[in-house]
Amino acid sequence: MLIRAESLGDILAIDKLLKSTFDTEAEADLVMRLRENGHLTLSLVASTDDGEVIGHVMFSPVLVQEQDLGWQGLAPVSVREDYRNQGIAAKLIQEGFASLREFGYPVCVVLGDPKYYARFGFESAQQHDFHSQWELPEGIFQITDLVEGASKDHHGLIRYCPEFDQV
Repeated sequence: MLIRAESLGDILAIDKLLKSTFDTEAEADLVMRLRENGHLTLSLVASTDDGEVIGHVMFSPVLVQEQDLGWQGLAPVSVREDYRNQGIAAKLIQEGFASLREFGYPVCVVLGDPKYYARFGFESAQQHDFHSQWELPEGIFQITDLVEGASKDHHGLIRYCPEFDQV
């Protein structure tokens, strides 16, 4: 398996993967809109030795109190059904974090299962005095510093790109 940045030739395979992974086409449409509107910071794929796309993760910018601090949102992450439970999503996320750190992005947020995302250092954003633009169950909105201490002097509203409002 190889993890690499998406290429132009991967777009249709990513779209197909997302449509087969999620119950609706909302995530596939979101990824396409983020890409088309220039709101894609990092998009990685996991591929087999023969180049078949079997996993994908995307990161896009978020605003903190309406300021661009270089913070990123992780969404979505997907793995083809016959390759699940092999650590591919974890490897995509870890590689994404390494690349984001290398490019100077200090913080990442995610909406998701706290039990799953805790392994990547995510904690409840609410416990750190952050909230999202949506009404969410406790613990679903999470944050992690990619650079130690990067979020400590901030608080308040974290806003995702407008494309997320259509999901």
